[in-house]
Amino acid sequence: VQLQASGGGLVQAGGSLRLSCAASGRTFTLTNMAWFRQAPGKEREFVAAVRRGDTNTYYADSVKGRFTISRDMAKNTVHLQMNSLKTEDTAVYFCAVNENRPISSAIRTAGTWHNWGQGTLVTVSS
Repeated sequence: VQLQASGGGLVQAGGSLRLSCAASGRTFTLTNMAWFRQAPGKEREFVAAVRRGDTNTYYADSVKGRFTISRDMAKNTVHLQMNSLKTEDTAVYFCAVNENRPISSAIRTAGTWHNWGQGTLVTVSS
């Protein structure tokens, strides 16, 4: 499966953006999806995830209450709605997939996920 993230851009602090991750190929794998981000000079960090058969969604503490991950299975797309953006949210955002349902303790680990697409840059200005 090939993933392509889009929707990034420049926004002022307090603003909103909606990222999308479109898949081509074996799209059934969209059932287990995650968003990560990487700021300049920093390691890639977990942002949000959703798993097959799980009504829960998972978020990093730093984005909880501001970001929402959702799936549109009909369009083979996963979204990340980002509200109340902060300057520290500035990063390249990546989506990734796991064909196998990851265990909850592994969700926040980058190595759990694969098929990383090209990221989309989000810049939040003060």
